Amino acid sequence: MAKKTLKVWTFLILFFVVIGYFIYAMTNMTEGDPKERCTKVELEVTDSAVSQFTDRVRLEEQLRSRNLHPQGLLMRDIDVSAIEQELLRNKFIRTVECYKTNSGMEMGTGKVCIKVSQRVPVLYVLPTNGQGYFVDKEGTVIPNSAYVTNIPTATGTIDQKYATSQLAAFGSFLAQNEFWNDQIEQIFVSLNQRQEPVVTLIPRVGEHTIYLGDISGYEKKLRRMQIFYEQGMKKVGWNKYSKINLEYDNQVICTKKKTKN
Repeated sequence: MAKKTLKVWTFLILFFVVIGYFIYAMTNMTEGDPKERCTKVELEVTDSAVSQFTDRVRLEEQLRSRNLHPQGLLMRDIDVSAIEQELLRNKFIRTVECYKTNSGMEMGTGKVCIKVSQRVPVLYVLPTNGQGYFVDKEGTVIPNSAYVTNIPTATGTIDQKYATSQLAAFGSFLAQNEFWNDQIEQIFVSLNQRQEPVVTLIPRVGEHTIYLGDISGYEKKLRRMQIFYEQGMKKVGWNKYSKINLEYDNQVICTKKKTKN
């Protein structure tokens, strides 16, 4: 009986030792060394090849201005959520991911990784009455800046609701279509007799304009136009017509350029 009792107590002692060690290990892995400091910050700005609204230097300055830059701070005092929320206040930023890790250099040193994706504009909108701004594929308005890019400019009678819905979707289509991304330089929006927006495209090549009418169905309309480019314009030349109308289904209506007497 005594041996049995001893075995039970031995088992219980070992059990609680293992549980205690497990809790200790988990606590230390979670909290880390309380004296560990951030000795390295890796801040990566993606999409820099297609969007240059911001860079690492400006984002680090933003964090410093809010006393959130992690360099030199105790790892336990660094609030990654606060860093993410602060950077998301930047209108040029789309997503932010921030996390802590070991620097891999020596004990007591830590690293903070910050990965930022920028908003990528698909259009520059310059209304007749108003300030210019960029719009990304999601319809988000991006403030005007010194940003220079080779994207179409939308001009004319444009309200922000139209720009962030129909025009944003159209701009996204152009950006993803290799042929039309190279072709279209300007999108001019005017109002028809019913005070509805209609669209005229100004291509980079040729002296003609492309009238879409209502922007709906633009994919089918531009598919017809591409076929006409490939099968018709190459034969008659790029400068024979002044206007090409795609407003009506299954039709391409061309207006010849007036010749000088």
